[in-house]
Amino acid sequence: MTALLALGQEPLFEELRAGNLGVRLAATADEIDAAQALRFKVFYEELGARPDARTLASRRDQDQFDPIADHLLVIDHDIADDARGVVGTYRLIRQEAADKIGRFYSADEYDLTLLERFPGRLLELGRSCVDQTHRSRAVMQLLWRGIAAYVFQHGIELMFGCASLQGTDLDGLAADLTYLHTHHLAPEPIRLRAVADRYVDMCRLDPAAIEPRQVLAGLPPLIKGYLRLGGFVGDGAVIDWQFNTTDIAVLVKTDLVTEKYYRHYAR
Repeated sequence: MTALLALGQEPLFEELRAGNLGVRLAATADEIDAAQALRFKVFYEELGARPDARTLASRRDQDQFDPIADHLLVIDHDIADDARGVVGTYRLIRQEAADKIGRFYSADEYDLTLLERFPGRLLELGRSCVDQTHRSRAVMQLLWRGIAAYVFQHGIELMFGCASLQGTDLDGLAADLTYLHTHHLAPEPIRLRAVADRYVDMCRLDPAAIEPRQVLAGLPPLIKGYLRLGGFVGDGAVIDWQFNTTDIAVLVKTDLVTEKYYRHYAR
């Protein structure tokens, strides 16, 4: 069960529909299992993450944070109305959920001390993926609509998490990292810094040597989504050898989230 439903509560927003697609919180163990199976398919089979023995045997991407998280799902109702129709997912961890195990997932990569002084409510975003057959702007927009509804209902004031650039070749990612650090660095009060023993300098090129529009166009859709919402990045990248990615910290103050979401959900 999700952290929300485990408290005996109903989901705080009804399923949002866009044609045959819908977005809502997972409500059953089977739906969470379907999200974990999709994560395994995308992260391990498609993108080259390195599974340990348990992950390989179960063919599920799962960890200690799943039981305390809420799991946002995109359902393709042309496939099925239940777990069989899960084609996208996002993991949502609120402060009170993280407190149950004493930390957020991102603490392995970033020093979160600054967030302890942040006066508002926090939400960690992570484990986002969409089935290869459903990767479209419509699905990403639906995921963001679901996140906006969740943020609005829970009074979240700061969203954060680790977002990934595919691969671990820092030379190949130099333009992306330099652009993000130069143009989207977070203000000091929320500028998370990579932990010292994993810190990778993001300023890898002369900023004048890159074409910002070209680099922005080539960034992963998820990172571009954060930036469109007025998001920032932290100081320093982190190589995640298990997942074959180079991670950055992303932060979005929800008062900068597009007003259309708030007008819609306030109604």
